[in-house]
Amino acid sequence: MRGFSGFPEGKTRMTPVPGQFFSELLPAIDHLAELKVTLYAFWQLHRKEGQFRYLTPQDFSADELLMRGLGKTAPDSEAALADALERATVRGTLLRVTIESSEGEDAYYFMNTPRGRAAVEAMTRGAWRPSGDPQAPLELSVERPNIFTLYEQNIGALTPMVAEALREAEETYPARWIEEAFRIAVENNVRKLRYVMAILEDWRIQGKDDREDRRDTEKARRRYVEGEFADYIHRD
Repeated sequence: MRGFSGFPEGKTRMTPVPGQFFSELLPAIDHLAELKVTLYAFWQLHRKEGQFRYLTPQDFSADELLMRGLGKTAPDSEAALADALERATVRGTLLRVTIESSEGEDAYYFMNTPRGRAAVEAMTRGAWRPSGDPQAPLELSVERPNIFTLYEQNIGALTPMVAEALREAEETYPARWIEEAFRIAVENNVRKLRYVMAILEDWRIQGKDDREDRRDTEKARRRYVEGEFADYIHRD
């Protein structure tokens, strides 16, 4: 392995990375390819211009150095890239929007920042699109991670019994509820399906959007670590 010769003297072009990446994302990322793709996205998006900045899968795969670092062969690199992008999307670091047209399907990746979320919202409303042809018939859809992927990424390996419970949850609760319940479980370091299901059932009974604590972040956080939820935290 050839060693790194060091950074050069003088002015060098810097890539801004939010401090939250080091305090929240970096400790949670346990997959090398995901880390490489995430850092590459920060670097490449910073080099882009325009109000809304995005990357396509081709933007990643066209970089020979990146792909060389993801796998020994081209098929290995492509598979690693697809897996890393999926992991970053499931984690919420990247936002993915798919555009379907008569020519096929294209994916666009945005960093999960206020500007990135605004771009996704504008695309979903049809108010903005990265296509140069305004007449092209487009169908927009914001891709949400599959519930099985959420479980494997955040809790553990699937079993037939767990898979059946996840299928029932997918039929019972909205996708955005499921994503948020998994996020709360990860934030509180309670990686148990029973805990996730308890949150979902509480929202179904109490009314998720009508809770009195919805505007109080600290009160909302305590809600899921105290009282009835404490049993799920300490129970094996």
